[in-house]
Amino acid sequence: MSGRVTVLTGGVGGAKLVLGLMQVCPPDTISAIVNTGDDFRHLGLAISPDIDTLLYTLSGRANAAQGWGREGETWTFMDALKSLHGEDWFLLGDGDMALHVLRSHLLTSGETLSAVTARFAAAWELALRILPMSDDPVATHIETDRGDLPFQRYFVEQRCIPAVRAVRFEGAAGARPAPGVIEAINDPDTRAILIAPSNPWLSVDPILAVPGISEALAAASAPVVAVSPIVGGQAVKGPTAKLMGELGLAVTNEAIADHYAGIIDGLLVDERDGGKGLAVPHAVTDTLMKTLEDRARVAMAALDLADRIAG
Repeated sequence: MSGRVTVLTGGVGGAKLVLGLMQVCPPDTISAIVNTGDDFRHLGLAISPDIDTLLYTLSGRANAAQGWGREGETWTFMDALKSLHGEDWFLLGDGDMALHVLRSHLLTSGETLSAVTARFAAAWELALRILPMSDDPVATHIETDRGDLPFQRYFVEQRCIPAVRAVRFEGAAGARPAPGVIEAINDPDTRAILIAPSNPWLSVDPILAVPGISEALAAASAPVVAVSPIVGGQAVKGPTAKLMGELGLAVTNEAIADHYAGIIDGLLVDERDGGKGLAVPHAVTDTLMKTLEDRARVAMAALDLADRIAG
């Protein structure tokens, strides 16, 4: 079945699903709406971790072993920074620096994040559209038992150790969806809208916090299907399960479905958990994405569920 596909995504886990989609759909029919709540300024540079993870993963440049950064990276810059006693908690590889320096230069010159991202995607011959959720700054902040922490301080510097009390998105109320975002959701040719198995609270909620996006999803004519990040009662990667417990939630697919209530029409869940107790339409498959074939299989299962819901 033909048609366009739109996917809301964070970094590593979401990039795997988008790469899977590229195996089963023409890449030029895919639009990826990417979380920018993780973006921040570091050492004067504009860093966009989730966008960069998609760029690296989809262009074949990602470090497959560690799941982030570039393959074959070198660290001369970081070594020199450490010798000067500079902040070294956020690693910046030499190749990675090229993106950050050029992005910072182009943004300072007046280009938007959308335009810069499209420029990078075209340079690496990526046919899909990679759309920042907004060109306006939105910053994820984590309220913890150690005080308020900007996302990267919580995630990278503190390694997700502080207990989470609440999550907020500074600047979201005044932000606007980036060009192409609402159009990708509303496009009458859209076959399915997928929510990647990224952390719902830290990677997807920032997207939904931008005014107009959740409303467009709720009103979309295409089925909205989320891929659950829960596998065997745990999260595959990152702090999802820990965060859910700290927020007083059971680590279950029912909790994921409740979180997305009013937005999703279906949920793809892992075979280790099954769909028992789910009120929302669902399908069951092996959602672990270790190989390229796994990623294509999960993408196809999500599209099949969307097609079933669409009738």
